[in-house]
Amino acid sequence: MRISGSREGTHTWNEISSQGEVWKRVLEEQSRSAVVKEILDGSARRRRWVFIGCGTSYYLAEAAAVSWSTLTGQPAIALPSSEVLLFPELIRSEGEDVQAVAISRSGRTSETVRAAAALKSGLGLPVIGISCEAGSKLEAMCDKTIVLTACDEQSTVMTRSFTSMLLSLQLLGAQRGGKAKFVEELQAMAGKFAANFGEWAEAMERLVAAHTFADFVFLGQGGFHGIAREAALKVMEMSCSYSQFFHTLEFRHGPKAIVSPATCLMFFLSESGREAETEVLGEMKELGGAIVAVCNRSGAEVAEASDVVLETEGSELALLAPYAVAGQLLGFFNGIKKGLNPDQPKNLTRVVVLD
Repeated sequence: MRISGSREGTHTWNEISSQGEVWKRVLEEQSRSAVVKEILDGSARRRRWVFIGCGTSYYLAEAAAVSWSTLTGQPAIALPSSEVLLFPELIRSEGEDVQAVAISRSGRTSETVRAAAALKSGLGLPVIGISCEAGSKLEAMCDKTIVLTACDEQSTVMTRSFTSMLLSLQLLGAQRGGKAKFVEELQAMAGKFAANFGEWAEAMERLVAAHTFADFVFLGQGGFHGIAREAALKVMEMSCSYSQFFHTLEFRHGPKAIVSPATCLMFFLSESGREAETEVLGEMKELGGAIVAVCNRSGAEVAEASDVVLETEGSELALLAPYAVAGQLLGFFNGIKKGLNPDQPKNLTRVVVLD
């Protein structure tokens, strides 16, 4: 069933649907990038990593920090750029062997540019940048910058830039940790994603067409918590809907009070916590919620308790980027159904630049 309104022809749809091909290009280019090699060589003695960003880029930082720790064995944290500006002691306490990574699609986000400057001049830390625009203020501020022009966007809402910058940072972590097999998994995932995309899009469009939801909940643990936060933001941005995010098991400790047939819950199921997360999924179905399960493979228990199952294939960390697309699709179709223009979200600008 098609939702009334055009999806093809919008920048947002074109950017969401192009991700498989863009991922392949980004991974190929970054695998042979001289800048990436220089970053790896220059940061070899750094043992603690801090990823910073604003909004979507902060949620990207969360997923990147989990990926970095898992792939390299080195401690990593994520902070909003504003925390660095207002509470620099959060970084100072990390010690002298810290490597900072500043994330901004445009490279012009004021709080991130200022935070990068504070890290360098105030704390004397080296800063790596990652963005999608060449010649930005962030690039000028950082020691080295990964610039992914292939995944830049015309739309206000970040979609393929989020997933592509995440994959680039995961690739960097895999190279630092000597995880050649994981690099191959990322490349294979990107190649397979296009085969799943059409089915995912149709399933999400049918779900939105058949329901009018009062609120949305996104649940994930580990690396998928950052993805849940980003998915909640996509629904807010593209459809002006009320959405929340929680660690999956935390949702049963009070927040489940909101669940009703008008609640859509999207579960980002991990392999590590699959059994425990599936128990929560079943509990929320019994409370009447509409369930979307995003998973590596469903199995009978998940399939029976879910209204929609979106399956893909790969190891846990390799699934962070494709899982994020599920939230993008839900936000897009819900916004279209409400008569909103996804290219012109309410109250938002493409870049937050402060005077």
